[in-house]
Amino acid sequence: MDDIAAALGSPKAQQDLAALMDGLEELAEHHVVYTALGMHPDEPGGVSTSLFSLTVRPCEPGNLRLNVARMALAIAQSALWNTSMRRLIDLTSTLPCYLIAGSISVPGTEQHLFQAKVATAHADGLHILVLDLTSAAIQHADAYTDIVEAITHTISFSDPDPSPPSPPSPPKTSRILEVLL
Repeated sequence: MDDIAAALGSPKAQQDLAALMDGLEELAEHHVVYTALGMHPDEPGGVSTSLFSLTVRPCEPGNLRLNVARMALAIAQSALWNTSMRRLIDLTSTLPCYLIAGSISVPGTEQHLFQAKVATAHADGLHILVLDLTSAAIQHADAYTDIVEAITHTISFSDPDPSPPSPPSPPKTSRILEVLL
């Protein structure tokens, strides 16, 4: 990050980068486990930026479909939405999955952002995953929606540290064979 800050050339840009990095670190307090910054070519010589995040929220054991639907409904009912679309996503895992996308207003400003959110279940049944892609480049809304949906279709669940398989147990002897010999 120091190289990026130095390349920006201005103290104001370096301060903005430091504030961004501090803000990203604070996201962990909100169950955000992963973030990625995207930089995309836009118009001749321009660049659009986006922020992708993955949040893992605990949920009540029980009806997983209901828990995911409640999370999606809470997202969709946010007062920040200016316009939004909502739909189901069919996953090969058959886990419940909802997409909410549209433009939101930034409180206290006239700025609008595009946001696409996906709420789905973790295979353990005890967590809800929320994938979020946010950008000020509203003109790329359709592409960003496609990106989030494509990422959603790549989600899989596996043990990152599987234990090695147990060594095979020795064959059991037959008590009948022992009597006969």
